[in-house]
Amino acid sequence: MSGNDRPELRAYRELETLVRNLGEELATLRKRAIAAEAQIKDAGHGHAGKPRSGGPSMGGRSAELETENEALRTRLERAEDRVRQMMDRVRFLRQQLQAQAAGAVAGRS
Repeated sequence: MSGNDRPELRAYRELETLVRNLGEELATLRKRAIAAEAQIKDAGHGHAGKPRSGGPSMGGRSAELETENEALRTRLERAEDRVRQMMDRVRFLRQQLQAQAAGAVAGRS
């Protein structure tokens, strides 16, 4: 069995990939939340800072955007929690690998 096939290393690489993917998802969700907030702010004002006369559909769209924004915030919070958990796991695995490596070096001496 080669060193690259160790289960700890495979688990560590898988965890690292998951953390990277969660980080990318987190960035995407953050951008969408910011864009939704900007749309909500812009929905109430024209380019010159004057309120728009958007008619009845404007209020519905604003409420829709607010709902979407809240859903994105919830997803963002969950993703942040998952990233923290994954980072804790990665830290733990790294410590375990370092301890095993230190033990292997000490055992050879």
